[in-house]
Amino acid sequence: MPETSPTPAPAPAPASAAAITPRPPIARVMLFGALTAIGPLTIDMYLAAFPAVSADLDVSSAMVQLTLTATLAGLALGQLFLGSISDAYGRRRPLIAALVLYVLASLVVAVTSSFALLFAMRFVQGFTAAAGMVLSMAMARDLYTGSVLARLLSRLMLVSGVAPVLAPTIGAGFLALGTWRSMFFALGGFGLALAVLALVRVKETLPESRRAQAGVMPALRSYGVLLRSARYLGIVLTGSVAMGALFTYVSAATFVYQDLYGFSVQTYAILFAVGAVMITGGSQLNASLVGRFHPANILRTAMAGGAFFGAVLIILAASDASKWAFIGMLMPALICMGMVMPNTPTLALYDHPDRAGSAAAFLGAMQFLAGALLAPVTGLFPQDSAVPMAAMMFACFAAGSLVFALIAKPRALVRSMPWH
Repeated sequence: MPETSPTPAPAPAPASAAAITPRPPIARVMLFGALTAIGPLTIDMYLAAFPAVSADLDVSSAMVQLTLTATLAGLALGQLFLGSISDAYGRRRPLIAALVLYVLASLVVAVTSSFALLFAMRFVQGFTAAAGMVLSMAMARDLYTGSVLARLLSRLMLVSGVAPVLAPTIGAGFLALGTWRSMFFALGGFGLALAVLALVRVKETLPESRRAQAGVMPALRSYGVLLRSARYLGIVLTGSVAMGALFTYVSAATFVYQDLYGFSVQTYAILFAVGAVMITGGSQLNASLVGRFHPANILRTAMAGGAFFGAVLIILAASDASKWAFIGMLMPALICMGMVMPNTPTLALYDHPDRAGSAAAFLGAMQFLAGALLAPVTGLFPQDSAVPMAAMMFACFAAGSLVFALIAKPRALVRSMPWH
């Protein structure tokens, strides 16, 4: 597929003086990480509470599952809306406003006895939680470039990868200590803490001289510029199908570990935690590699590695090999996932410093949409084997590798994207 827009000139250096800082302050990294975590926590902490909500509000389990759909829809739409808004009005004010609304929505969910209100407020929760995810990436792009940006995004994507894995366990802990409502009080408290920190610690990172024109049509034109860039779309598609591999693992691991392999709940929790460590390790390995290697080359290698280990998993699952052999090959696949996640935003945002909010928003929305669509696919197949999970992970990595090679064109990307 040919490029549909001319190769952009190297992105201008950020206006902020922070751009010349050798590394981001640890407090900023921690705050951006916490902002990134609010989306996955909002989605996945709730999963363990489905039966309790169904019984308490006297609705079917299918109705309760619709609230998850509402949250995901809110998260996707919120990223698209808030990303473009932040390009026009700056990052700080939309972030604080969204966090305040998030706190209010969380408190309403915690006290309501109306399913309709619960459904509506879960959408609002997702919509406002999107601010933390998309604006943390946009602020990172405002402040940093090159390997410094890549290392920071590695830390943020570490949170995005680990939070969905750990959040159900955290939610189960709140459920054991209290009712399902306690976790929403906790989410409201978390949102309040972030709102206070944003008010006190976050300074505006997008100067007025670099802001986009406000309004619906300018926002649509900004997204139009992104959609006409074959390189950007290729990177977005690569990251989105790769995210499908992560969501497949999260959704299918419970069945594979407990029902198929017969592990206890405690052993399952340990293995799940080990998987989170592998994703974390991949992200941290990437942070050390981006100082020496171009992120396009790291991404290409990680996608190929994920496809290789996915193919090995198919062979092991189809041949009824030892469960420990299967788990042993699953772990390096998760390491590859941890290396993929930070490089897609690094590459996607590079050419678009003046619309970083919109670029981060579209990338995030497409990743969650792909995850939501691809994760349930394994449930359509017979549940007497780990082959569906392995095949889906292989397909995601392989498709991502193909898209990256044919559309994003990594060799051209390396030539036109100076790296330091």
